[in-house]
Amino acid sequence: MLRSMITATNTMNQLQKQLDQIGHNMANIDTQSYKRTETSFSELVRQQFNNQPNAAEEIAEQRFGRELGIRQGTGAMLNSSLVFTQGNIKQTSRELDIAFTLPNQFLQIDVNGEINYTRDGALYLSPTNDGTNQLLLTASDGSPVLDENQNQIRFNDDFQKIVISNDGTISTVQNDQTEAPQEFQLGVVQVDRPQMLIQNGNNRYGLKDLGDIPLNEVLTFLEGDLRGDVAMEQGALEMSNVDLSKEMTDLLISQRSYQMNAKSVTLGDQMLGLINGVR
Repeated sequence: MLRSMITATNTMNQLQKQLDQIGHNMANIDTQSYKRTETSFSELVRQQFNNQPNAAEEIAEQRFGRELGIRQGTGAMLNSSLVFTQGNIKQTSRELDIAFTLPNQFLQIDVNGEINYTRDGALYLSPTNDGTNQLLLTASDGSPVLDENQNQIRFNDDFQKIVISNDGTISTVQNDQTEAPQEFQLGVVQVDRPQMLIQNGNNRYGLKDLGDIPLNEVLTFLEGDLRGDVAMEQGALEMSNVDLSKEMTDLLISQRSYQMNAKSVTLGDQMLGLINGVR
């Protein structure tokens, strides 16, 4: 009985984590560029108990094709992975909003000296406060957006408007038509192995420890001749890829599984009580 209760308790603990993740997905259904987390279960290691009294009998039983031993599991383990499917595109008509129209493409941003990646295209201009009358292009969390050379993008504050082309070229239209416009190439990467990304919060992603894996097998820097592969739209934002109907279905299944395992613990406790009551 104790073993069945332990198995059910282990599974309940993992189901609680799944419920938390489903709730997190549902809470971010309206968060722009949010990517849902897919959950699944795998069985924990099994332990085999031989049920034959001696080797001679085991050999005899094998002749009749009977399985030897009882294999008992110890519960289930939760596995999770990010799903980077394309979200719906929402038109905003705001000149600093961009939406990637192909999956697995990310902007490069500077987060405290470390390069992170994001699909959140709500960009802003922040004063540099260094006496240069320049404006710094930032992500929604204030992190500087980088160009294809991984440098910060700074604009003089005398422009009329900003234009962002489909290939990620961002340029200004000057108030004085005699002045040359400023032009930058947004730093865009294509993630070829999304499973190597980790969430850093605020729709930011970093890279796991790559070990012996070369960086060029994980990321493709869309620059030079590859610039034409960039696909983005100005005046729009990508919304989350959470499907509410699927999350609700997974939520109900998880709740029923949790209830079943809780019932197993209750029945095991009742049976132990009966055994202890035998005189």
